[in-house]
Amino acid sequence: MKGLIRWILNHIPRRLLQRVATWAVPLLGIAYIGRGRRCPLCGTERRRFLSYGYVRTREDALCPRCLSLERHRAIWLYITRHTALLDSHPRILHIAPELSLMRHFRRLYAAYPERYITADLESPLADMHFDVQQIPLADASVDVAICNHLFEHIADDRLAMRELYRVLRPGGWGIMVVPEDRSREVTFEDDSITDPAARTAIFGQYDHRRIYGRDYDHRLEEAGFSVERITPSGLLSAEEMRLYATANDDIVVVRKD
Repeated sequence: MKGLIRWILNHIPRRLLQRVATWAVPLLGIAYIGRGRRCPLCGTERRRFLSYGYVRTREDALCPRCLSLERHRAIWLYITRHTALLDSHPRILHIAPELSLMRHFRRLYAAYPERYITADLESPLADMHFDVQQIPLADASVDVAICNHLFEHIADDRLAMRELYRVLRPGGWGIMVVPEDRSREVTFEDDSITDPAARTAIFGQYDHRRIYGRDYDHRLEEAGFSVERITPSGLLSAEEMRLYATANDDIVVVRKD
């Protein structure tokens, strides 16, 4: 099963994968029927979740029903427990929308569709299609920006951060999580590595352009944001982390003062 999932991730184009996964992954999940894990987004219970990963396989990662990953479940728990987002319906810009989160937002914003905007460079699931380095929205036009696991794909991530800062209104906030290696002091980048296999081996995914180090917060601050890190232990108990199968990675919350 692990090898099959890894092969699929590395060989099937992402646009096709997004369409196929909605019916194929639940079929794989039948093998894990039972209790022990619970998805806070869709309520699905399984003995454990499916494995996932392009190079390094992570156990207990993928919910077989809504396709949430560890970070999606942690982000949802943060939103529902520590923000008023679901009650106040602020205008959200959701870049590269995760399917599991997008489904819930669309349902919760059904009466306010103009306040929930999804955007991606090419995904057929998104409302708008643009490069995040040049966002076609007015200054201070959104209240919340959600942009996770995208900056590592962008040629000029600092420009993308400045663009998100520009469209966010004063007092607005966002969630901007990236893959991080906290053992690195400085983010590693090397555009001279062009072979896809080499990039996968070095960066963890063929289309990643960098490995973020401890200077990630500084990059966000250079764009103008103030940065807050929500640690897993500060958000959930050890039992909840096990039950929901969340990651040990911080949730990075940014604010425009």
